[in-house]
Amino acid sequence: MANSFSRVLGLSLAAALCARAEEPDKPIQDNSFLVEEAYNQEPGVVQHISTFSRNRVTRDWLYTFTQEWPVPGIAHQLSYTLPYQRVQDAPDGRSALGDVALNYRYQLLGDGDAAVAVAPRFTLLLPTGDERQRRGSGAVGYQALLPVSVVLTKSLVTHWNLGATWTPGAKNAAGEKADLTTWTLGQSFIWLAHPNANAMLEFAFSSGETVAGPGLKARADAFFVSPGVRFALNFRNGLQIVPGLAFPIGVGPSKGDKSVFFYLSFEHPMWTPRK
Repeated sequence: MANSFSRVLGLSLAAALCARAEEPDKPIQDNSFLVEEAYNQEPGVVQHISTFSRNRVTRDWLYTFTQEWPVPGIAHQLSYTLPYQRVQDAPDGRSALGDVALNYRYQLLGDGDAAVAVAPRFTLLLPTGDERQRRGSGAVGYQALLPVSVVLTKSLVTHWNLGATWTPGAKNAAGEKADLTTWTLGQSFIWLAHPNANAMLEFAFSSGETVAGPGLKARADAFFVSPGVRFALNFRNGLQIVPGLAFPIGVGPSKGDKSVFFYLSFEHPMWTPRK
């Protein structure tokens, strides 16, 4: 899967580089990796996002496809995320669908041109993954996230995330149930070395519960520091292609974990907004 994704990424970049980008540069903005930015989609513009991450220690991997739609303007945004994953210790040893996410975001403050932007998100997590194979929670989950984006200087932007997930009646592989809560905290710094080339440093912390028995829970923390890069290719028809690469490194409770993270986004106008 990793080799296939790398080939697709390489072919996409090669095709884009051979094309002529005639439109003036459009700065990269809503293409963060582990930490979510607070910019909803512009009116009429749809984004298609693919990510692939592989843990170099456990060899688990996760591919996600996300599609974001303005409804119909910047104030409201709907999206969905389809995860396809492989868990090495799954009893069936297969790769399959995980829990699908349905997302709504509200642009509470600011936009892509503001110094400060806030866009809270609510997500419904559907139990489409098989919890018996360690690919899902076995119950409907509810997630809330507060992303805040701040322009510090002309060339430095930071994003902050605070989130929580509640999954009542979650199941483990043995079918035992418990109500689970997970807390997440993230921060990133984006250096705008060029409108079309950015260096990134992200910090992602989570404290999550798992089902340890009937009504019993165990908590585990995770903390990753992730350096990365992204760049953009802009075209006359409004298409923007953004590939990226990062290397999440486990620290503290996750010391020893190492991953590789690939990102590929296609963003383009889908319709002409009414004036």
